[in-house]
Amino acid sequence: QVQLVESGGGLVQAGGSLRLSCVASESIRRAAMSWYRQAPGKERELVASIGVSGHKNYAETAKGRFTISRDDAKNMVDLQMNNLTTEDTAVYYCKRRIVYTDQESWGQGTQVTVSS
Repeated sequence: QVQLVESGGGLVQAGGSLRLSCVASESIRRAAMSWYRQAPGKERELVASIGVSGHKNYAETAKGRFTISRDDAKNMVDLQMNNLTTEDTAVYYCKRRIVYTDQESWGQGTQVTVSS
């Protein structure tokens, strides 16, 4: 079973930046990769996704501030987050979905805390 390991989370002041990384133990070349987040008491929500072709999709709250990217050679997907607000505080999860089987795998998550 593929393992996804997120890193890069931490504590940052509002207005600051963080870069999250997710490394997969298997190839992501045939996978759509996504970042989700879940704040306390809220449902998990999509933040950004990037398809096999590189097409990107962002939640409205992420547009203009977050950038998703992928490096298939390294089996890695990153999420650059700028101009963070306290509303961005959540556990951030990486998801891999094989496009022709819809098989999904999730990482364990990385905590992002934004202080005011």
